[in-house]
Amino acid sequence: MEDLIQIANTIVADGKGILAADESTPTCTKRFESISVESTKESRNAYRDMLFGTEGMENHISGVILFDETLRQSTVADGTLYPEYLSAKGVLPGIKVDKGAKALAGHDGEKVTEGLDGLRERLAEYSDLGSKFAKWRAVITIGEDIPSRTCIEANAHALARYAALCQEVGIVPIVEPEVLMDGDHTIDDCFVETEETLQVVFEELFKQGVLLEGIILKPNMIISALDCPEQASVEEVAEATVECLLRVVPAAVPGICFLSGGQSDLVATQHLNAMNDLGVDLPWRLSFSYGRALQAAALKAWSGDAAKVSAAQQAFLHRAKCNGAAATGKYNEEMEASS
Repeated sequence: MEDLIQIANTIVADGKGILAADESTPTCTKRFESISVESTKESRNAYRDMLFGTEGMENHISGVILFDETLRQSTVADGTLYPEYLSAKGVLPGIKVDKGAKALAGHDGEKVTEGLDGLRERLAEYSDLGSKFAKWRAVITIGEDIPSRTCIEANAHALARYAALCQEVGIVPIVEPEVLMDGDHTIDDCFVETEETLQVVFEELFKQGVLLEGIILKPNMIISALDCPEQASVEEVAEATVECLLRVVPAAVPGICFLSGGQSDLVATQHLNAMNDLGVDLPWRLSFSYGRALQAAALKAWSGDAAKVSAAQQAFLHRAKCNGAAATGKYNEEMEASS
């Protein structure tokens, strides 16, 4: 249990957060198509090698979530397995373990995440391969007459079972209940559904005997939907998110690493900084676990060209640095202008 607590606190160390590089092969393929690069095992490895090899990333990145394929791959230069390579840099290797969100039987428009079958055995193998933490994502959709209580409870139960299995083998679980930005709902709708979802998640975690001091929560921010005609300001998002979390997240949780959830690079950083700059005494640290919001600029700069690795790494390091500053409330627009 002491090891779990130590790992969890290392993940949310001041000024550091998580790089979510756990895109599945289909997702990675879509992103590569946007830069006209063929998605192969070799090209995906080259891309991750570029990210992980960025000098200085360890100053702002505490952990990296890997996909199963990446966990078993090696550096291009000398063939060092990525878990070993990252650990040597002082960055914790993690692993995505869920099998994706599938249609929830009897509930149109709603999903439940699968992957519990055989998870104990997979976690034992991932631990042997060097994983220190894991991630499981549940998705909650806001729409007409949804989310249903059934959907929230089904996903919360799965998250809690996953978390208990992780801790059984000494792996810190990242608990990710994401209320999606898709749709036209308001920030108030997001608040209500996120509050209920988190409340049920922590009820299930308690029932399963999960050590809260040894988890990381990865929630959505309280934000207007993508198609909502009235978009909340950065300050409104920050205030609503902190208020919601204070209502339902126990103080025992060491840290909250937000997902970017479709936000732009810049806006995701601004929201995180605004929360940490509210001047509110919080029981947990607020940081980031971003995928696209950390990678988008680097992916575009790289575009599959080995000659552009250095430029891509600079783009990635810049976003990592900005978000690291936002995790302590010290980010400002001048950082963007000087990039």
